[in-house]
Amino acid sequence: MPRWINRPDGSNWGDFGPDDQIGRMNWLTPERRLAGVREVREGIAFSLSLPLDYPGGQMVPFRAPPRLFGARDEHVCQYNHVWDGGGEITCDDYVVLHTQYSTQWDSLAHHGRLFDADGDGVAEKVYYNGYRADEHLVGPAEDGAVQARALGIETLATAGVQGRGVMINLQAAFGMDARPIGYDDLMRTIDAQQVEVRKGDFALFYSGYDRLLLNMNRQPDQARLMSHCAMIDGSDERLCQWIVDSGVVALCSDTMAVEWLGNFGSPDPCVAPLPLHDLCLFKQGIFLGELWYLEELAAWLLEHNRSAFLLTAPPLRLPGSVGSPLTGIATV
Repeated sequence: MPRWINRPDGSNWGDFGPDDQIGRMNWLTPERRLAGVREVREGIAFSLSLPLDYPGGQMVPFRAPPRLFGARDEHVCQYNHVWDGGGEITCDDYVVLHTQYSTQWDSLAHHGRLFDADGDGVAEKVYYNGYRADEHLVGPAEDGAVQARALGIETLATAGVQGRGVMINLQAAFGMDARPIGYDDLMRTIDAQQVEVRKGDFALFYSGYDRLLLNMNRQPDQARLMSHCAMIDGSDERLCQWIVDSGVVALCSDTMAVEWLGNFGSPDPCVAPLPLHDLCLFKQGIFLGELWYLEELAAWLLEHNRSAFLLTAPPLRLPGSVGSPLTGIATV
């Protein structure tokens, strides 16, 4: 039996096959990777990850900084451990890691919705391409265990996340004041910065949020963060249609959620709190990258009147997880 009878308006469910789990990453073809390679002229590489203990504290109540521990067997901790005989020393550790605390990819299992996929008038918990809660995204069990048996981050890890990235520098265009960026603002910025967005590209949006976070030294001031930085506005229907038409395979940003959060927490039940998440992760299979470190890359590109580069940004191949940290590399 098919997983769905109805598909959401504006979605591409089934367009890449009934069992597809990587959405528009299917457009990251060998030709598109070669297009990214052709953007390399200087051989200079930029790391695109914050230290993974940033932002610091618990800006999101259910996400905490990583904690490192010494690995141990039943007898001894294997950290600064002197081996018997020979005087050799070894260190092993392990980490308790919230996969979406810092620089991260959201998998397509990160965001779903209640939707009548069966066409019987009853809304089910579903995710991209009709994958179901409890059947494909299983849990939580009594011990808290969960598993994404479909749409997990390992599907992105094996997709070969390398291709042509393009930078859209919102900070250069609009400064550091908080501002939702709609279609008209975005088109003016793209034209002014001579950004050419092609099918199969990764679109990166720089706002200056990363520098704000770093200056706070792991003590984030949420009020200050919310009162700064331009972010794309998922409630603008024309902007959303541009995302669909552009052919991009991912949207990435130095901000907390990629999108403008002005509607988050609205008491109006008709207002979607995260409309861009809904469009990208649930409907279109467009991956989202959040809290990337883009400051140095954005400055270099602006100084050299460039916008495109080779992006290499695989997540951890962690079966069953709905997100992953990463250390992306941009090569110019």
